[in-house]
Amino acid sequence: MYIHLGADLTVLKKSVIAVINLEEVPPMERNVTEFMNEEDNRGRLQYISDDLPQSVVITDEGTYVTPLSCQVLRKRLQSELYSEM
Repeated sequence: MYIHLGADLTVLKKSVIAVINLEEVPPMERNVTEFMNEEDNRGRLQYISDDLPQSVVITDEGTYVTPLSCQVLRKRLQSELYSEM
């Protein structure tokens, strides 16, 4: 039911809308940059740690920049362990 995004942050699994792999997004990609700027202006953007960001998780509640890879997050989203919590 919950997914751990890093540090001490967990979100409801069903609230996850999308996971963006920042390693695959060109640094100057306008759509992603504009979206993140808009989320920041709305107070919905949160950096989970000071570590190198690898993924962006978009949820109903907010947008989270996490050092966890998309592969780790995908496994957690698909895991029965996280379904039972």
